[in-house]
Amino acid sequence: MSQTKHPRILVADDDHNILAALKLLLSCADYEVTLASQPEQVVRLFKQESFACVLLDLNFNLDTTSGEEGLLLIEQLKQIDDAVPVVVMTGWATVELAVNTMQKGAADFIQKPWENERVLAIVETQIRLAKQFHQTQKLGQENQLLKAESGRFEPLIAESQSMKQVLTMANQVAISDINVLIIGENGTGKSLLAEHIHEMSGRSEHSLINVNMGAITESLFESEMFGHVKGAFTDARENRIGRFELAEQGSLFLDEIGNIPLSQQSKLLRVLESQQFEKVGSSKTQQADVRIIAATNANIEQFVKDGLFRQDLLYRLNTVVLELPPLRQRLDDIVPMAEYFLDKFSKKYQRNDLYFSAAATTELITYQWPGNIRELNHMIERAVVLSTEQEICLTQLVLTPKAADVAINKQGLDDYSDELERTLDDIESEIIQRRLQRHGGNMVDVAKSLGLSRSAFYRRIDKYNL
Repeated sequence: MSQTKHPRILVADDDHNILAALKLLLSCADYEVTLASQPEQVVRLFKQESFACVLLDLNFNLDTTSGEEGLLLIEQLKQIDDAVPVVVMTGWATVELAVNTMQKGAADFIQKPWENERVLAIVETQIRLAKQFHQTQKLGQENQLLKAESGRFEPLIAESQSMKQVLTMANQVAISDINVLIIGENGTGKSLLAEHIHEMSGRSEHSLINVNMGAITESLFESEMFGHVKGAFTDARENRIGRFELAEQGSLFLDEIGNIPLSQQSKLLRVLESQQFEKVGSSKTQQADVRIIAATNANIEQFVKDGLFRQDLLYRLNTVVLELPPLRQRLDDIVPMAEYFLDKFSKKYQRNDLYFSAAATTELITYQWPGNIRELNHMIERAVVLSTEQEICLTQLVLTPKAADVAINKQGLDDYSDELERTLDDIESEIIQRRLQRHGGNMVDVAKSLGLSRSAFYRRIDKYNL
């Protein structure tokens, strides 16, 4: 875990006596101080390094009173990174000049000669306000991610021996910072296990940020993962915080890791090796204090053999491999899970005292569950909605895909009385669910069968919460 660092201040003035005085003042207040005496030096340092605040004189070589050089510098610095507060200094203060500096983006104004207490108070205030603004931005993006992921996580149920073994190993590795690769079929609860590892770790007080790697387009990969600065490209209208920065001191869950385009894998590898990254459009290097948890339902070793996945990246990800067994191999977990989902959806739809018939319980255990826990979740929700009695029986479960297909084929689409009332989203969601059952939950095969690109298919999976 990273240690707390003192804020860094960039002080720019062409008077070396002023530079020396401000360095002494700020250093005694536990700030790290970098000095610059020329406008070109100010811009170069600002591009290369990260600062919490800038103290900027308005006059350099051009003249001593107009402030034109300083005003131009403010504009340049704000174009590079408008999140860093710039406090201007001048010995030729006028109301007009003060107004101009604020219009250019300055955060505050100090007149020379200054009062030490005022300088320290202004610097402290501006750093605090900038930090609060950054945290607000970060929280806003985290909330957007949490809204998109709401309802995905369920409690870990581990009555089966196979699942108990996985949890024992997960608890052992959670207390360390080593990277973990979770493998298993689609719908087995890989994201749930990732959350458990994070909550058991020393990073639990910080964020767990989830990224569906299959849903990120190749062109936006760097912007999504590392962030971008305003103006970095055509649609970059404001600064964006990337997933690595959002997960700072926490954990980053890279789901469907096998879907990262080969062209972008080297960029991810570089961050994992150096623990550093740059935002798109910025040359400033930022530290990445992040624990990586990755997951895939693909045969990642075969991807390596086929040249689709870098072996060195896999070695960075699979320090420890946890394999989640499919639901059909967790017989002791099926009924407890089903009862949990029954209770959950009974409360949601205000249905009281629902229970499974003996035949339904038997069928739950013997069914193969190609969609695993996700299929069980949706199956129980549908059963609760369709049930007219307190007892949930086989009729409401509709467990066998073949039986459902036969019923549809026998009846025909024209026989559905409400078919014309269904939305396109309803029809598309049903088709995707049926195709997932037909292909045993293999996402790659389903996307190919639907004629969709990887990213387009995963956008639909997220859209319909499948």
